[in-house]
Amino acid sequence: MLTFEQKQAIIESFPGLKKKEISLKRVNYHFENSLYEKTIVVEKLHPNGNGFVFVGDLLRYEKEANDKGLVNIHDYDETQLREIVEDAITYLSEEIEDEEPTVEIWRNREGEKLDLVCEQRSWNVYHGENLEEAFGTYDAAKSYLLEEGFRKKN
Repeated sequence: MLTFEQKQAIIESFPGLKKKEISLKRVNYHFENSLYEKTIVVEKLHPNGNGFVFVGDLLRYEKEANDKGLVNIHDYDETQLREIVEDAITYLSEEIEDEEPTVEIWRNREGEKLDLVCEQRSWNVYHGENLEEAFGTYDAAKSYLLEEGFRKKN
């Protein structure tokens, strides 16, 4: 487990994050170039190693994030911490465009059809109009479809 000082050094290596001390020796790190009202990337980092990173509704972290979109980084190693902070900064600095979604058609041997649709930061698998599954990355969605016996149709 990384120490408080090690976590601070890693977080402070990201340009654009500003440290703000709060109560009980804890610190927050704000991303002042956020395109959204939310600016705190790292919240309540404590000398005991506890702290949270804001990931919003990124599907990649859906199992770890609480209902406020925060992930506890207490046991994160350097690689994991760098990755989640980078993801949080990207999340707060990218505009969601209302463009036409990307759609792929996948079929299995029985001829059943599923649509893989990229919509606002997630890859969704639809059976007709019903959402079957949602994934944070294309690779995760593709792996799921292949495991279920579906193949992409050109």
